[in-house]
Amino acid sequence: MDFFERQESARQRTGMLVGFFCLAVVLIVIAIYFVVLFALRMTPGEEPGSPNPYLSTLFHPQLFGVVAVCTVGVVFLSSLYKTSQLSSGGEVVALMMGGRLVDSQTRDPAEQMLLNVVEEMALAAGMAVPPVFVLDNEPGINAFAAGFDPNDAVVAVSRGCIDYLDRDELQGVVAHEFSHILNGDMRLNIRLIGILFGILVLAIIGWYVLRSAPYSSGRSNSKEGGGAAMIMLAVGVGLLVVGGIGLFFAKLIKSAVSRQREYLADASAVQFTRLPDGISGALKKIGGTLAGSKVESPNAEELSHMFFCSAFNGAELMFATHPPLDKRIRRIDPLFDGKFPEQVQKRRPTFERGRRSTKAKRAKGRQFDAIRAGGLGDAMPIDPAGILGQTGIGVEQLIYVAAILDSIPSSLRDTAHEPYGARALIYAMLLDGVPDIRAKQIQSLKKCAEPLVVDEMQKMVQLVDKLPDEARFPLVETTFPALKRLTNQQYSGFRKGVDALVEADEKVDLFEYVVRTLLHRALDVHFGLKPRRKAKKDSADTVAKSITDVLSTLAHAGVAGDQKAAKAAFEKGVAAIGQNLEFVPRSECSFRRLGDSLETLASTSPTLKKRCLNAFIACIAADGKVVPREAELIQAIAAVVGAAIPPIAAIARSNEQ
Repeated sequence: MDFFERQESARQRTGMLVGFFCLAVVLIVIAIYFVVLFALRMTPGEEPGSPNPYLSTLFHPQLFGVVAVCTVGVVFLSSLYKTSQLSSGGEVVALMMGGRLVDSQTRDPAEQMLLNVVEEMALAAGMAVPPVFVLDNEPGINAFAAGFDPNDAVVAVSRGCIDYLDRDELQGVVAHEFSHILNGDMRLNIRLIGILFGILVLAIIGWYVLRSAPYSSGRSNSKEGGGAAMIMLAVGVGLLVVGGIGLFFAKLIKSAVSRQREYLADASAVQFTRLPDGISGALKKIGGTLAGSKVESPNAEELSHMFFCSAFNGAELMFATHPPLDKRIRRIDPLFDGKFPEQVQKRRPTFERGRRSTKAKRAKGRQFDAIRAGGLGDAMPIDPAGILGQTGIGVEQLIYVAAILDSIPSSLRDTAHEPYGARALIYAMLLDGVPDIRAKQIQSLKKCAEPLVVDEMQKMVQLVDKLPDEARFPLVETTFPALKRLTNQQYSGFRKGVDALVEADEKVDLFEYVVRTLLHRALDVHFGLKPRRKAKKDSADTVAKSITDVLSTLAHAGVAGDQKAAKAAFEKGVAAIGQNLEFVPRSECSFRRLGDSLETLASTSPTLKKRCLNAFIACIAADGKVVPREAELIQAIAAVVGAAIPPIAAIARSNEQ
């Protein structure tokens, strides 16, 4: 499953959707023009006995212009308002649905199991761990992912998911939602909500105009008062009809787009987990429970296309956003007999049972044990051409991530899940190994960070120093849900603390740079410090300088001063992207230049990002091997430019099998 291609396809579908929307607005303008023209033809002339000027012809340019401006303004401003309302991130959508943020310190075994599943799935996909919400008032089995991009995504599941699904089934549902995140479907979902709302507003205005008509006629017994009431009545009815028809066709488009995406997400979930019984079991339990997948929230209609399954327990209707249950199941399990056994709530798992899928562990037990036994820091032989060809989540990646997480002391994992500890953990990971430099960093940190956070950092330094290289970047990514719970003031202080640690020794290494850049990219938008970037349709030629800068920096970082080897690595990257690029000497490489280049590449199209990442991987793998720090840097750079790729080490190890 090539998610870069799926993201490009999602962008094209968004463009097509906007095209349909514009066509619908044009037709709506024409329809409303005739409604207003009809109403005006019902009015008498300006002078008694004078002819009505609107009876002479069907087209009145000035009137059409006024109607067009007003209609387009109302529809587009309403759509823009609704889209911007949801643009703060997926948390807004989850809260709108009555979601509750799951506390990372929860002792509820089922909720802990959910958090573990989401964490493993995110790290295996190569993206930051998203916050997790539970819809406590929803007894049906359902879920959704929301947000504009992976950095502000959330995953929300209903109480029914927790009450009825076992770990493998829950993993299948979560994998389905992650496919929507990686496919770029979430942005399309938000656009659909905005478009529907913009057209719906016309019908709402018509309803209010209709309700106001009797009051207008009551204010005066004159013919003018009665005429005004008739005009308002005609306009109100016309807006209701036009808005209703527009909404009808908009819902048809939404349903058609959504149904096809659900089949793709189901297939992706099976590919991710290699456990078809997981997602098919979840779908069968939906058919066998009384509540099914129904969502009780009054906002369910607005978000119906975002759910794992139909929010209304109906898939045969014209506006169904999801295919029928039996069709979805038969695509996964061709032997399904169409019967849905009655379900009861499952036995609550023990805390330890919530840690990992026993079925997956048995299937890949030897690989899991081999990874845990050691070798996390070894150089791995690698074929650069095979990395992005395996984009996505698989059992190998899930098992690998589980092993990495098991290599991290439980105290550090718990610390990463709460705001104070998450800040202290990031600080500890940015400390230099040289005692004098470390002391200088701590002194700088004490000037801007909260004393309690500094104390917490100093308590965990020894454990952090012992972390294997491959565990460092995944641990950073697990802190994001906790860091998003900071206040704006706390985040501002944390940001200053990170800058103080990085700049204390007046030099920045690549790990420090990438961690700081990644934190800024993921959290600055969340806290309103930066606008969300918009993708552009740049060609490789237009961003050649940026590609050159990143390739040169990676080439120099991988060979520690060997100019000849650096140039050879650079040439490997150039060959992979197929551009004529000129090698930049080490003296001309800087992190400011690298930062500007990554910012540029972050705004490019998904297909161009894929080409760039292929070149970067070819550069670091020029000697045929990748050490953990190099793999870590590629993961980080991919995250900075807004792409999710699975752990390179996991793919390399799976290729050795």
